[in-house]
Amino acid sequence: MNSRPVTAADALPPLANGHANATPPLGRGSLSVVLPVYNERDNLESLDAEIRRVLHAMGRPCEIIYVDDCSTDDSFAVLQRLAAEGEPTIPTIAARLNRNYGQTAAMSAGFELARGEIILPLDADGQNDPADIPRLVERLERDGVDVVSGWRRQRRDKTITRVLPSRIANWMIGRASGVKLHDYGCTLKAYRACYLKQLRLYGDMHRFIPLYLGILGAKVVEQEVNHRPRRAGVSKYGPSRIFKVLFDLFLIRFMTRYQTKPMHFFGQTAQAFLTATGLVFVFMVALKYGLVAAAFGVDWSPTFIETPLPGLAATFFLGAVMSIFFGILAEILIRVRFESNDARPYALAEVIASASPTPTTLEPEPKPENCPLNRS
Repeated sequence: MNSRPVTAADALPPLANGHANATPPLGRGSLSVVLPVYNERDNLESLDAEIRRVLHAMGRPCEIIYVDDCSTDDSFAVLQRLAAEGEPTIPTIAARLNRNYGQTAAMSAGFELARGEIILPLDADGQNDPADIPRLVERLERDGVDVVSGWRRQRRDKTITRVLPSRIANWMIGRASGVKLHDYGCTLKAYRACYLKQLRLYGDMHRFIPLYLGILGAKVVEQEVNHRPRRAGVSKYGPSRIFKVLFDLFLIRFMTRYQTKPMHFFGQTAQAFLTATGLVFVFMVALKYGLVAAAFGVDWSPTFIETPLPGLAATFFLGAVMSIFFGILAEILIRVRFESNDARPYALAEVIASASPTPTTLEPEPKPENCPLNRS
């Protein structure tokens, strides 16, 4: 018998039309704590106990969602036990991906499973302090914002291979995006689910979630949080992360400024190529007719074929032409994306309408005598 992989939507209560439940059924002010897990067997039980103590004290409808990213240790066995032994007042879900997809995919699956109005992702290594959850939720509701991003001001893993890449990455993201946060890499954040569920996460997008939500109009603030030393296991991060961030920044820059108008980006590129073409051509002509020799005292007036300048000018011109064609292609793809998915390049925050007027029956205006509709 053939079987298909279980998706996050399969675990949600179905609606009458067969689709997964997209509304938070846990109640007003409910919380969903989401933890992506990869080889954290020795940290899970103590961390789960801490989270439950915090959630009990808050007295809100809540749930805990673990997503195992196909760990190679016994992490999922521990998660199964935690889900089976968890008390009914705090529902616990233990999900497992069918292969190692990465942290972004694990978080995305957890967000899809989440049923709370506020979603709080948390690292499973125990370095994020669950005691900060009430402060993040309070800031979210008190200030009327949509995202409260944790800031690990006092890092407890102060090694050159962890802190330096993190600081460089945060600086580059802030400069490129305009959304300046001290700590994009902190997993502990509080999100309003209505914003978070509008995202589709790919690649390593999890570190840029506040940025993408800011594009949708979400209000983003920072809150200092406690950071603890790792108690067991090994870190999954290293210096290579800075190169991944560097490559992602090109995409971020494009998405934040040219997502719905790619022709502007490629048009500016074509303009730069055309400018370079003109400069090379002018220099080539000036060199041939001795203008450069007269200006700089250089006794050399080569013909066009004696220098690589004609080839360089042609290359720049072809670059301009190709940029224009790439821009046209990108515009077509953008239109296909929005029209095929019935998507909108905007998000409405609020709509206020006046009361509907009472319908009035109007007599039809008489048609002119020579109107063709009067003829039988």
